Amino acid sequence: MNTTSNDISPLTQDAATGLRYRLRNAVPDTTPAARLLLLHGVGSNETSLAAVATRIDPRVQVVLVQGPLTFAPDQYGFFEVSFHGGAPAINAAQAERSRQQLIALVRALRAQDGALPARTVIAGFSQGGILSASVGLSAPTDVAGFAVLSGRILPEIEPHLAPREALAGLSAFIAHGEFDNKLPVGWAERADQWLDALGVAHQTRRYPIGHELNADVVADFRQWLAGVLFPG
Repeated sequence: MNTTSNDISPLTQDAATGLRYRLRNAVPDTTPAARLLLLHGVGSNETSLAAVATRIDPRVQVVLVQGPLTFAPDQYGFFEVSFHGGAPAINAAQAERSRQQLIALVRALRAQDGALPARTVIAGFSQGGILSASVGLSAPTDVAGFAVLSGRILPEIEPHLAPREALAGLSAFIAHGEFDNKLPVGWAERADQWLDALGVAHQTRRYPIGHELNADVVADFRQWLAGVLFPG
């Protein structure tokens, strides 16, 4: 069973964090069995991943989060980044602020669930994947896993990493295009090595694509996600 884009709610604003998001509610529309937060890339918006949301197991509540920074009409992000000189240079203060806001949003949503908070995963494309990794690696008690789709793990997250023992129960999914000309595939290789060193269980997949998602990426992501949200 798949839902359609018509099932995506209007924008809602979280009072505590100020973050805005849309919901693809779980079926039945009660306390969700599980939850997925999806984060868009820089200069995009929360609707860019609505098609992915409609492909997710209907038991899962999908939260399409809008980045807190406005760059242009309907264009948002989680931090400013420059690619002048080759390697990406980020506004680290903005990235840190967004990380804290997202953790607070995850906790606010879980608090609404009552005594049995929904098992939660955070995932995103490009900059959204970057923030997903930052949340997962710094707050593993709040999420069961994270996915980085054509993104990277920020070196700046190192001071905020959770203890190794807290990361032991975390799962991760890394997907990257071999022909990505925005964030070269070497970033996926670095992420793979870093997660190995941290003892984080993960899958790393490479695809013959550029800086994008395709049906194969979404299918592999869905399979990984099902195993994390509905273990056993």
